[in-house]
Amino acid sequence: MYAALVVVVALVAMRTVRAQMSGDTVAAITKLENDSVKADLASDQTWVQKYMADDWMGGDSDGKWYTKADLLKMMGDSANNKFSSEAISNLMVRVYGDTAVANYTDTYDAVVAGEHRTRTILATDVWVMIGGEWKEVNSQGTKTQ
Repeated sequence: MYAALVVVVALVAMRTVRAQMSGDTVAAITKLENDSVKADLASDQTWVQKYMADDWMGGDSDGKWYTKADLLKMMGDSANNKFSSEAISNLMVRVYGDTAVANYTDTYDAVVAGEHRTRTILATDVWVMIGGEWKEVNSQGTKTQ
């Protein structure tokens, strides 16, 4: 009887620890997503260098793929790539071990590759724990109707 009680207590403790870790991850990814907006508005390449995986790929709402190198180059060309405003809403983060998926609505006014865009998109970012740090590995944006 005592052994069964110990097992039950251990299982409850493990679930509590997992829930706390998951909650910590949701908070960390939420902060990273909000910080990415600040980085966009400031054309902050250091955020991209630190938090995007070297093999990051992103698909934009016009159907074009970008690499991390493409993004850094664009951020360095503020005459043709600049956010005037940006806000995210409806952020939902789901955690799967060392992977997290963030879905949200992104509303922005920006110049992208010389083209003015004012739109709202549905966005998905995939984050993976790499070397003890969260790295964004993939992003996708889709225009809303």
